[in-house]
Amino acid sequence: MPPKLESFCWRIEHAQIREGGFAMIHGDPGTGKSVALRLLADRLAKLADVTVGAINHPQSNLADLYRELGDIFAVPLRPHNRWGGFKALRERWLAHLEGTRRRAVLLIDEAQEMSPQALCELRLLASARFDSQPLLCVVLAGDARLIDKLRREELIPLGSRIRTRLATEHASRDELLEGLGHLLAGAGNASLMTAQLRHTLCDHAAGNYRILTTMAAELLAVAAQRGRAHVDDSPAMTMNHHDHRSAGIALPQLSDDAVVQIHDFIYFCLELFEARYGDQIHRYYQDRSRDNLWEPQDPPDWGDMPF
Repeated sequence: MPPKLESFCWRIEHAQIREGGFAMIHGDPGTGKSVALRLLADRLAKLADVTVGAINHPQSNLADLYRELGDIFAVPLRPHNRWGGFKALRERWLAHLEGTRRRAVLLIDEAQEMSPQALCELRLLASARFDSQPLLCVVLAGDARLIDKLRREELIPLGSRIRTRLATEHASRDELLEGLGHLLAGAGNASLMTAQLRHTLCDHAAGNYRILTTMAAELLAVAAQRGRAHVDDSPAMTMNHHDHRSAGIALPQLSDDAVVQIHDFIYFCLELFEARYGDQIHRYYQDRSRDNLWEPQDPPDWGDMPF
């Protein structure tokens, strides 16, 4: 586990479930937000007397949010009686706190999908005694849209209450290699991919775990289809669309849905690449544009002097 993630989980486990309040995990797509949330959930599940719940439908309206909270914490609610649900949930959380001296934990992935009304309602639900007694430990996870949403005027009170933050970043080459090795070892065959192929995949993953695992899964699928015991970077495994005819292998027939999904993934990778290296791309073409090229002028004709 990376040191930053270890520190974040330690603070949630040893401080925030005792004191309550909000925490947040944020970062670009594919940088490990959901993985961090899953590791935190596994860690908290090992603790005695700690109730851990997760919101699976963050885009719910207020009525559905109450229904899901009631289902998570085993509180029978009547959707038409919001005050009754508000009171019953807070009583359940307060009883948990008095019995265990720890707050119940609520994990929300894709929190950027929550409406401002639902986030405000959750803030009011999770505290008592004029905001001096947090009843719940809430961990939000989302991309940059969550940060932008918390800057809205009605959500500033919630944003100011986030006590612990974890910013997931693009992984280094060594971190990608370590993650890929961990996945292969967990699959039961740490030597399934050659070292050279692992390095090649990590070099082309743009620091993104999701891109790395997608490319690795594609190669593993091709290897399984061809009955290979190991996956390497031979031309037969890593050829592109330009040399498939010379290799004597035809591209497979794909359904319309598969073609669109693959196209969208390639477009996503291109957008991610341009977002990270766009300035360099622009500088390259700008330096080589016709307007910026210096063209020598013809020397003056000194033989035809005006005087």
